[in-house]
Amino acid sequence: MDVVGEWVRARGGIAHSTTLRDAGYSKHRITTAVATGALLRVRRSWLATPDADAAVIAAAELGGRLTCVSAAGRRGLWIPHAPPSPHVAVPRTSSATATAGIHLHWAQGPVPLARTDPTDHPLNLLFHAARCLPRRDALAVWESAFRTGLVAPEVAARVRWRSVRAAELASLAGSLSDSGVETVFAALMRDSGVLLRQQVWVDGHPLDGLIGERLAVQIDGFAFHQARDRRRDLRADARLALRGFTVLRFDYAQVLFDDGYVRETVMLAIAQGLHRAR
Repeated sequence: MDVVGEWVRARGGIAHSTTLRDAGYSKHRITTAVATGALLRVRRSWLATPDADAAVIAAAELGGRLTCVSAAGRRGLWIPHAPPSPHVAVPRTSSATATAGIHLHWAQGPVPLARTDPTDHPLNLLFHAARCLPRRDALAVWESAFRTGLVAPEVAARVRWRSVRAAELASLAGSLSDSGVETVFAALMRDSGVLLRQQVWVDGHPLDGLIGERLAVQIDGFAFHQARDRRRDLRADARLALRGFTVLRFDYAQVLFDDGYVRETVMLAIAQGLHRAR
């Protein structure tokens, strides 16, 4: 591929012409790259490689940038599911109109960005996720950003969010959940009035959650469990049972799509006093 195209590909597959010129590529060099097919012109000033992500190109065509779950997924954060359409942040002054297959975000995040920046800031994507997603899913995305180090919790706590929901999540989100599913479960318990302690170590192993003194909760994530992992989990459950714990184990699908069952099971266990030491 042309050297200009390689430069653009290394930066996500799309770049503004001003950024290319600032990097030392002449107008003639850029025009040649377009003429040879090494780059595609998007709108007037954006250029993309032929294999660039279609969602990124769609955002540039609208004069915006990917945000919310679209940007979160590209950064490796936990998201509840792949978005069926790109989530695109556009300026308030944009002439973009609602387009089939595109989810537009008009609100402005707390971090100002140059018009030539094709990537939304992590704080901005959290801002949009807070306003766009159901509360529990948004909380899971936020905690994923904290857990991976993309955003520091102490920094998020000091941001002027200009959004009640974002400010609420900044005060709630922590970094104790090992996965987004655990975050959703913790939020479910919080909403149900159940005091849940996370990542409590018992018998040399961490529990995803502990209710009271003896009701242990383990959450199986989305990833497939190999036979040896399943045997390890069963051994851990047996050790806990011999120490007087009741173990409730829920999987990804139950927590996300059957939370009524999960809540009812926990409540019945509490009603039977299984959270109390004998």
